[in-house]
Amino acid sequence: MKYKHVLFLYPYGILKTTTASVNRLFPPAGLEYIATSAKGYAEKITLLDLRYEEEFSDTDKLIAFIRKEVDIVCVSIGWDREFEEVCALINKMPEGIPVVAGGYKATEQVEELFCLCPKLDMIARGEGEETIRQILSGLPKKDILGISYRQDGKIYHNQIRALPRIDIVEAPDRSLRRTDYSLSFYGRRITNLTFDTVLSARGCPYNCKFCTFNLNPLGQKRPYAERSIASVIEEIEQISADVILFSDDNFATNAKRAIAICDEIIRRKIRKRFLAQVRIEITKHPELIARMVKAGFKLLSFGIESPHDHILAQLGKGFTRAEIYKAFDVLRKFPILYHGYFIYGNIGETEEEMLYISEFARGLGVDTIACNKLRADKFSPLRKIIEGLPQYHLNAKGEVYSDTYSHSALKKINKKIKFGFYTPFKIISIAKKFTKIRFFSLRDWLSLITVAPFLLKHIISREKTKSALRRGLKENYA
Repeated sequence: MKYKHVLFLYPYGILKTTTASVNRLFPPAGLEYIATSAKGYAEKITLLDLRYEEEFSDTDKLIAFIRKEVDIVCVSIGWDREFEEVCALINKMPEGIPVVAGGYKATEQVEELFCLCPKLDMIARGEGEETIRQILSGLPKKDILGISYRQDGKIYHNQIRALPRIDIVEAPDRSLRRTDYSLSFYGRRITNLTFDTVLSARGCPYNCKFCTFNLNPLGQKRPYAERSIASVIEEIEQISADVILFSDDNFATNAKRAIAICDEIIRRKIRKRFLAQVRIEITKHPELIARMVKAGFKLLSFGIESPHDHILAQLGKGFTRAEIYKAFDVLRKFPILYHGYFIYGNIGETEEEMLYISEFARGLGVDTIACNKLRADKFSPLRKIIEGLPQYHLNAKGEVYSDTYSHSALKKINKKIKFGFYTPFKIISIAKKFTKIRFFSLRDWLSLITVAPFLLKHIISREKTKSALRRGLKENYA
């Protein structure tokens, strides 16, 4: 074997100021798939998730460990957040130890990363299961599809690798983890519930104009493809976590298959709490929703995006406001939590239209919402439209803003939407529904009550810090 000890590093968590309750909830599944595919190509594999690694909370200790123990470092760069800190960490890597980056952000920002990170040797672009095996086997770099690499002061970009079939991708080896995943706040565990993910299918047959979930950052569209039901159930049976998220783009794309999965969960008496992402078209199959309730599904997430028909048409959602209302007339009959995703800052959208999101969502019966600024990523069909409108602009993250609504103005609007939706009455109703559908047990609620003083202390402290910073900025400006 060319390498004795390979380190797979999830670098997010460098900033210890991040509360990251949701960002710490699930394992780094993409990196786990890559690490699992590397088994047999090195004597030892270590996977470090810095969100949970107290032992390596000091960067110097991490670098010392790498220098002493590791032969090659593989870093996952999937997000915009902490980008500068991740680059700084890469540049601290010991001399003579190859550093490979992969992930969505790494694939998207190849040239920028090579420029910012002199210690970076290689970037695996796109899906990297086969790529990492070839890297670790010692195949010459020029012969490895899907990589960009540094050699003799130059950067070389090899041809794109074809997308692998989903049925040949091995499920992640969860024994590589050094922790379980739970709901936490400032490093303090809030409940005893543990969380995990399972991927039963890849791809999406729909073509929303803003969406790049069914594209990788190279612009390759992954057609909808399913794993066998037997393999999905087998993986679920091996998961010890209490809550499992189906990370499919749309769990209900094939309703008959989704029913069959639920039937197997029920037949085998698998006692888990499941979460899934679906489209409102699921309401055409109420028998599926009923089966999901019986199987233990507790929360469904919907990309509703907008309460306005002209925005829905603009985004290519494929449904209307009237159809959303009709769908939720069906959904409200079932004891499941509903989470709605909305987009604000759309082309031509007024502040009044954006603020209406909170009223619309409450009227539907959505339990929780998340609002995101309009984005136009590199291969999004929306990007060309935005680039052709002189009054609209893109920041480095692909977020859209305009001459009328600046980035900071949109941020303020987002806060108004949240406060408009999450009223005290709404928060109480959410807690009641969590109890009614038995998402939280009595033990979980008691745990939440126990840590309440701790949470309140940190929230007050954080708000005081923000106020002090705002006062300082005002004084400096004056």
